[in-house]
Amino acid sequence: MIFAPKVSNTKFVMAAFLALIWTVAPSGGLQARDSLPEILAGIQKRYAGPGFAADFFQHSTLKAMDISDSAEGRIWVKRPAKMRWEYHKPEKQIVVTDGKRLWIYRPLDRQVMVGQAPDMFGQGKGAAFLSKMGQLRRNFDVTLVPSANPDYWRIKLVPLSSGAEMSEILVSVSRKNFCAEQIVTHNTYGDETRIVIRNYDFDTSLPDRLFEFEPPKGVEIIRIKP
Repeated sequence: MIFAPKVSNTKFVMAAFLALIWTVAPSGGLQARDSLPEILAGIQKRYAGPGFAADFFQHSTLKAMDISDSAEGRIWVKRPAKMRWEYHKPEKQIVVTDGKRLWIYRPLDRQVMVGQAPDMFGQGKGAAFLSKMGQLRRNFDVTLVPSANPDYWRIKLVPLSSGAEMSEILVSVSRKNFCAEQIVTHNTYGDETRIVIRNYDFDTSLPDRLFEFEPPKGVEIIRIKP
């Protein structure tokens, strides 16, 4: 399954998602014209709470190998940078970060990959990248691009670094409620990862223990290098 080893795509998708919903200036309401600053402010207003849960569907394509795969599951996110992704289909996988540490658990392989979240989220600059819009602008060119669906705005992020693996990230934002409902990433190899997010729950209470992980006994521990 190609979704499991795509750690690089996963980190950029999550980092971009959090950067968009938590690093823009506050807004007084949920109305916006086709203006990028107003749209970003509306997104911040929508995600102003302590966290949320949602269902997701992910489809990945490896261009060079001409193969694709799909997966689905549920995501929990808690400010400022805690996340838990549980893949239910086609096989179980858990990705957890408490903002400092990162765990990727593959039960079928009896493996747990362990790394540092700041290293994974933004090449060592994850903390600043997730906390300030200025840092987002420093790493990405952020623009509003045409959307084929009139119900959505589309935001494009292009890495400013010439050595970045990710070539662009496209985020579709609902005009109705400012929810980011689709994230599409393309890398320099032409690969694509598309994540659709549905059934948001902004009222759920998320305990900190949900974003911690204790490797089961007997599993192989693999250290992720920065």
